[in-house]
Amino acid sequence: MEIKETKAEGLSRTYTVTVPKEALAKKLEAKIEEMRPQVSLKGFRPGKVPTSHIRKMFGQSIMKDVVEDTVNETSQAAINENKLRPAGNPKIDLRANGEDVTKGDADLEYEMTVETIPDFDIADVTKMKFDRLTAEVDEAEIEERLTELASSRKTYKKKAKTAKAKDGDAVLIDFVGRIDGEAFDGGSMDGHQLVLGSNSFIPGFEEQLIGVKAGDEKDVKVTFPENYQAEQFAGKDAVFSVVVSEVQGAQDAKLDDDLATAFGMESLDKLKEAVKESTEAEYAGQSRMKLKRAILDELDKGHKFDLPPGMVEQEFGSIWSQVQQEKDAGQLDDDDAAKSDEDLEADYRKIAERRVRLGLVLAEMGQKEGVEITNDELQTAMISEARRYPGQEQQVIDFYQKNPQMIAQLRAPIYEEKVVDLIVEKAAVKDKTVKKAKLFEDDPMI
Repeated sequence: MEIKETKAEGLSRTYTVTVPKEALAKKLEAKIEEMRPQVSLKGFRPGKVPTSHIRKMFGQSIMKDVVEDTVNETSQAAINENKLRPAGNPKIDLRANGEDVTKGDADLEYEMTVETIPDFDIADVTKMKFDRLTAEVDEAEIEERLTELASSRKTYKKKAKTAKAKDGDAVLIDFVGRIDGEAFDGGSMDGHQLVLGSNSFIPGFEEQLIGVKAGDEKDVKVTFPENYQAEQFAGKDAVFSVVVSEVQGAQDAKLDDDLATAFGMESLDKLKEAVKESTEAEYAGQSRMKLKRAILDELDKGHKFDLPPGMVEQEFGSIWSQVQQEKDAGQLDDDDAAKSDEDLEADYRKIAERRVRLGLVLAEMGQKEGVEITNDELQTAMISEARRYPGQEQQVIDFYQKNPQMIAQLRAPIYEEKVVDLIVEKAAVKDKTVKKAKLFEDDPMI
């Protein structure tokens, strides 16, 4: 095998690799001999087919496998020999005529282009200083959250017959929906409780019932949305004949032991404790996120080096695809929605570059410090992910076990968190108490 470097440009390296046809022929013979005991052909006893016959019938097909294996082996050898750290899979371009190679008439020759991970010095984290923002959970916060829980357990009580329905009330109604004067399937119901303002019906339906009272009959005119899930109704006008049986007023549950029982707690005191613990955990998570953001900002600022273009392009492609989906669905935030595609692309390309840079820095730090991910940690992450899909946990676990690339996606965030923990241990970190608003304020995108 002969390996020659033909181009070195930035982080890109190009090599030509040549494997003599004689070496391929030896590999072919070895492959045939290896498989011969398993070959069964008519006219021959199992395992007794002559090598020459196998070569004549299947030689070129087997040689294709030999060539593929040889490319994989020799490209890895070229990487090892030149002490390269690839930033992705090498690009292989066969130079010789593929048919001539598989027939054994030509040497295997190909060009390999590799993007490499840059060499850079890691910043000294022991000289870094960070404020860890914290906030106290006060009694008012706990009471507010308890009140929200009580509000989530609303009950509705019948109002006087003369009471007019207002936003937040419920109405008990019978209705029949018609399109072009004809009732349609799924458009009728009796005794349905509809909370006004819940936006659970077609847009414009609930608003037209504001002000109705028990005994009223009303025609509600609406237009089904263009993107309505039942395509046969999308964009069509409909009239619902509605009869109101009752108007019901909302009542929050009382803050008492009965409310606690409804949430699986023994008493109101126990519910308060649980709410406090949950709130403190939320504050701690936010504090951790803020500290991690400050650390990543400092690492980004402290490391400047060329980035592998392929890695940046791959990361940007992933981000941009998500942005385009959000744009098509009208879900971009106001700032992004106001930008031109050019400005939006420039902003997200910077984010892609930041992610690649930080990924390389954290990987280098972790490798230097011997950070490893245990099987138990991966198992815990897999189970946690599976629990997001109740009733399908085993299918999710099976999916991960059969797809190693998905396991890699679980590994990456665990590795990142462990490196961040390492930095927190080594850097000078000082707790700083702030108001809740400061702890939870949004950080800029970059």
